[in-house]
Amino acid sequence: MQAPLTILKIGGNIINDPPTLTKVLKDFTKLSGKKILIHGGGKRASALMRQMGLEPNMVDGRRITDAATLEIVTMVYAGVLNKNIVAQLQAIGCNAIGLSGADGNAIQSHKRIVKEIDYGFVGDIDEVNGKNITQLLVAGFTPVFCAITHDKKGQLLNTNADSIASRLAAAMGRYFKTKLILCFEKDGVLSNPDDDTSVIPSITFQEFQDHKASGVISAGMIPKMEGAFFALQNGVEEVYITGIRALEKRKTKGTKLCL
Repeated sequence: MQAPLTILKIGGNIINDPPTLTKVLKDFTKLSGKKILIHGGGKRASALMRQMGLEPNMVDGRRITDAATLEIVTMVYAGVLNKNIVAQLQAIGCNAIGLSGADGNAIQSHKRIVKEIDYGFVGDIDEVNGKNITQLLVAGFTPVFCAITHDKKGQLLNTNADSIASRLAAAMGRYFKTKLILCFEKDGVLSNPDDDTSVIPSITFQEFQDHKASGVISAGMIPKMEGAFFALQNGVEEVYITGIRALEKRKTKGTKLCL
C-alpha cells in the first residue's frame, strides 16, 4: 500500500497576511503523513518592483517576465519568501527544506514559446523529478517549493505555482497516495463570485466546462482548475480547491474535483 502524501499550494493573499500565513503553516505541520508545500508570491514581487521604479507588466493576470523582472521574482520567491516560510516551519517542528525547480533538478521547464504574446522568461513544465523528491521525503524532509524552475541549460524561469502544484502532484502520484489541496482566500469554487457562501461542494470535469462556458468560472480560476483536473486525470487520488478554514479542522472541505 502506498504511503499518504499531501501537497498544499498556498497563494499570495495568504503569504501577504503574516497572521494567516502563520496559522496555515501550523495547520500544515499537523497534517498526517508526508507533506510538500508550494507557494507563489506575485503580489510581493510586484510591490518590490514598484519600490525599485519598475512597473509590473501583466496580461490577463499573467506576468510578462523580462530579464529585470526575472531577477526580482527570483529574489522574492526563491529568497525572502521561501526562506521565511522554511524558517517558520522549522520553528514549529517541521523539518522543511526550501527548493526551486533547479535544486536537485527537481522541476525542468522550457521557455514559453512565443505565440500572440511574448511572456519572456516564463517556464512551461516538461518534467518533475519525482524520484529525487521522494528521496527527500523518505529522508524526513518536507520540501517547500517556490515558483521558479529551470531549463537545465542554466536559465531560471518564472513558473505558475498552480501549474507546479498540479504537475508535481501527478509525478508524486507514482510513488505515494497523493492528495492535492489548492488553498486560497475563498472557501472553494463559487457559483456566484460575489457570494462567498456559494461554494460548489463538488464539480466534475464536464460541469467545469459548462461553468466555464457560462462565465460562472472565469479569469484566474480557469487555469487553476485546468491544472487541478490535470492532476486528477494523471494519478492523483484526491484534489480540492479550498480555503484556510478547511485546514484548521484538518478535514478537507471546500470544492472536491471529480472525474
